[in-house]
Formats: sequence, C-alpha cells, structure tokens
Amino acid sequence: MSIPAILLPVFVQVALAFVLLIHLGAVRASAIRAGGVDEKRVVLDDTGWPVNVRQVSNCLRNQFEFPVLFYALVAFALITRQADLPFVVLSWIFVLSRLVHAAVHVTSNNVRLRFPAFALGVLALLIMWMLFAIGILFSPVMP
Repeated sequence: MSIPAILLPVFVQVALAFVLLIHLGAVRASAIRAGGVDEKRVVLDDTGWPVNVRQVSNCLRNQFEFPVLFYALVAFALITRQADLPFVVLSWIFVLSRLVHAAVHVTSNNVRLRFPAFALGVLALLIMWMLFAIGILFSPVMP
C-alpha cells in the first residue's frame, strides 16, 4: 500500500481530535457567556461545567485513549512494511467508528448507539494488532 493510503485514516482521526477541540472551545465560551459555569470547580475538574460541555470534553478525552494504540500501530506497520490492504480497510473501519462514536457522544450521548460504534472500533483495532503481531512473529527474518 502507498504511504498516503496508509496515513489518510490517521489524518482523519487527527482532524477529529482538532474539530472536537475547537467545538469544546466554542461550547465552553458559550457556557461562560451564559453564566452556567462554577468557576471555583472548573479549575479543579470538569464537574463545574454544564453537562453539554462535559460531553464534548469527555469525547475529546476519548480521542487519546484507544486511538493512541491506533497511532502506534500505524507507525509500527509503516516501519516494518506490514501495512497491506486489510490493514488499511481495518484502519478505515476504526476511524469511521470513532467518527460515529464522537457524533453520538456530542449529540444525544445515547449509550445504546455509542457503544456499538465503540465496540466495532475496538474489534477492528484488535484484529489489526493481531494481524500485525502474526505478520511480525511468523514472517521470515529479514537480513
């Protein structure tokens, strides 16, 4: 696979994090203007923010949990030349599941919709890691 094909899902995942960061800034600014912020509590944790702000904040925080394993895997796969077509397809499944998860998280936050998207992404990532490990552990030794 070409490097752009391998990295395009990564670029989309990174873009999601930045879009959420910008959205978080907007909802925080709106909450501050509306007077719905407990300023003494927000300096210590998120509980001083309104629920909608915490939703977006939690969603942004989620982008630095399982996606970190995705970023590491893509880097390892590039270095070891293990990124093939199934790897790229699974990368897209992971990233699309993260987009759906984030969309649900910042809107309805319906766990019955959010969890399947999360689970699909985790499953895709698990399969990617398994295929990568098998490819590394059982491939002929390179000179």
